[in-house]
Amino acid sequence: MSAIEMGEEFYDRGRFDLRYKAFLEMVSADRARLHRYCARMTGSVLDGEDVMQEALFEAYRKLDHLQSEQSLGPWLHRLVHNRCIDFIRSRTVRRAKEAAAAEPDVAPATAIFGHDVSRALERLVIGLPPKERACVLLKDVFDYNLNEIAELVGSTPGGVKAALHRGREKLTAMPPKPANEIKTERGLLDLHALYVDRFNRQDWDGLRNLIHDDARLMITDVYAGRALRAYFVRFEEMPFQRDLVSGFLDNEPVLVLLGGVVREMVPSAVIRLEADVSGIALIRHYSNCPWIFALADSLELKPALITGRLH
Repeated sequence: MSAIEMGEEFYDRGRFDLRYKAFLEMVSADRARLHRYCARMTGSVLDGEDVMQEALFEAYRKLDHLQSEQSLGPWLHRLVHNRCIDFIRSRTVRRAKEAAAAEPDVAPATAIFGHDVSRALERLVIGLPPKERACVLLKDVFDYNLNEIAELVGSTPGGVKAALHRGREKLTAMPPKPANEIKTERGLLDLHALYVDRFNRQDWDGLRNLIHDDARLMITDVYAGRALRAYFVRFEEMPFQRDLVSGFLDNEPVLVLLGGVVREMVPSAVIRLEADVSGIALIRHYSNCPWIFALADSLELKPALITGRLH
């Protein structure tokens, strides 16, 4: 079952309509690349997907503002970059080093060196302030030239050189990164276990009792709005065996759908819950996003919950 099939009845209720789908098809070749940039800027493959989706919707709404002489690619990437910066700035807890992004570009230009940057280094840039992070990613990972980077980040070629120099020096001096610790509130893990149990028993009424009356639902490329009863009914109509399990995607607790829309019992969707003391306030359902799994450092599923039941 495709996202379009899953979302037919959602189009007239949420913000994603058929014109938006046509726009996504137009930019489909760049979506994995844009997600990679967003994920490395935000430090999370799921936050990166959220930021990319918001940027794509903003671009869709602003298409009429695109000048005839402008290329869609650079214009879209600039919107994506700005969304990433907005996301970083909006975090309630900001690293002290990110304040360095506001310092003026007065450092002397330095020679550009080395393009042989490993994927490990690509992950390390999250430790840099936003501007340096963006410049290192755009130059050493995505191979943009200095003028292109300057346009994307709102700087000058000299400013980009200075940011690259600072960022590369910090990366060189950075100690080995310890393994990420999994820090999760017990309450969220308990909620996940309860959600999984009721989902796999098809106790849809029990699931709805966990959710706020005004809870929000976001389905990738399909729907954003009130959580609808039809969201759960659709799982019953999936053509293949399915199971929902708890797991960790890059050390973030998530729910993972196995099978359902594909014959093999492999991850086909990720569900992210946001909750408070009174229940689930937001469900984010990520499907048709293979780049999420491809870019993630780790996906750990709880074997005890993989039952292989036929639904």
